[in-house]
Amino acid sequence: MRCLDLGADDYLLKPFSLSELRARCRAILRRRRDTNLVLRQDNLELNRVERTVNRDGVSVSLTNKEFALLEYLLLNRGRAVSRSTLLERVWNINATSSTNVVDVYVNYLRRKLTDYGEYPLIQTVRGEGYAIGLH
Repeated sequence: MRCLDLGADDYLLKPFSLSELRARCRAILRRRRDTNLVLRQDNLELNRVERTVNRDGVSVSLTNKEFALLEYLLLNRGRAVSRSTLLERVWNINATSSTNVVDVYVNYLRRKLTDYGEYPLIQTVRGEGYAIGLH
């Protein structure tokens, strides 16, 4: 009860179910209007609470790392994000490591999102990295 008196919106006692936690998060979201918990770009929607992704209204199943990579790119939409930044922020790997994991996971995302064509959602910016929302 002290937490509520100190300004908390809600609290859960252990043990609790993940479905109850998600329901309470949705309730808080309904009370707060201007939140950044659903990220959108063109026909893509990423829900950070439910951890779901939809493209053209179709659910896309992603691994945790794929989700984290897409989320980071969406949070930085409109600007190129370097491979080294993605390694540090998404994988928690020192940027001096020589690995192609970023390129591999971008290809996984493109395949799952059917992100091909003249104007792909995830763009390769030569010499800079990857970006969403540059067009």
